[in-house]
Amino acid sequence: MPTPEPTPGAPCWVDLMTTDANQAKQFYGELFGWEFQTGDQEKYGGYITAQKNGKTVAGIMQKQEDQASMPDTWSTYLWSDDAAATAAAVAANGGQVYMEPMDVPEQGHMAFFGDASGAAIGVWQPREMRGYELVGEPGSPAWHELHTKDYAAAVKFYEEVFGWNTDVMSDTPEFRYTTLGAGRDAKAGIYDATADLPAEVPSNWVVYFAVEDADASIDKAVSLGATLVDGPDDTPHGRLATLTDPTGARFKVVADTGQGNAADAGPGGQGAL
Repeated sequence: MPTPEPTPGAPCWVDLMTTDANQAKQFYGELFGWEFQTGDQEKYGGYITAQKNGKTVAGIMQKQEDQASMPDTWSTYLWSDDAAATAAAVAANGGQVYMEPMDVPEQGHMAFFGDASGAAIGVWQPREMRGYELVGEPGSPAWHELHTKDYAAAVKFYEEVFGWNTDVMSDTPEFRYTTLGAGRDAKAGIYDATADLPAEVPSNWVVYFAVEDADASIDKAVSLGATLVDGPDDTPHGRLATLTDPTGARFKVVADTGQGNAADAGPGGQGAL
């Protein structure tokens, strides 16, 4: 598969903030076949990049002492041509600036925001580091999905701040779902999770990873210390399951079941990234 070319506003990177980077490397290395490189401590804080078949697919970041109260989590980053302008747009459209744009030497600029529904979302303005180099293949990101408690506000926020050209997949009281792009060109989804998320769980982004065999991957993950939260379930978009890794970070796996490709992930996963 050729290296993906994200467009402004579309997902371009994922990373894990974890209480135990070494355990995360062991877990995801065995589960997805990842290999790792650790960045210079002084320049990059020891940030770890994961590769699959020689292609960069994700990052891992050790939590600092002042982040101890935050849950371990996978984060999605959207492409921005101007992170500072995006920060201003976030503030002007009901969002919050959690981390102002910061320079990552030679690589790009990163920032972290809260959207209008309270979900955390990262932004990456690239220089040398252009984002992940493999998508939709086993061991790489396959789909990005916002589970929101304020669906209307979230859809408007991503349209206004990130210029999303949205497509309504479903708009019924039972199932509301909007995608960035339409059909097989869709890049991400927004799901009305009002009825699903407990009161104590905020709106949040979910990362799906492609696998060859969902059941085998679940068994392996559990043997490595993961917890199966939901599934596996057969859907028109593949066989899906939700897990948490050994330190509690939630993620999903999706396997092609012959009804689409492995990138046809979530409820709105109509196309590869």
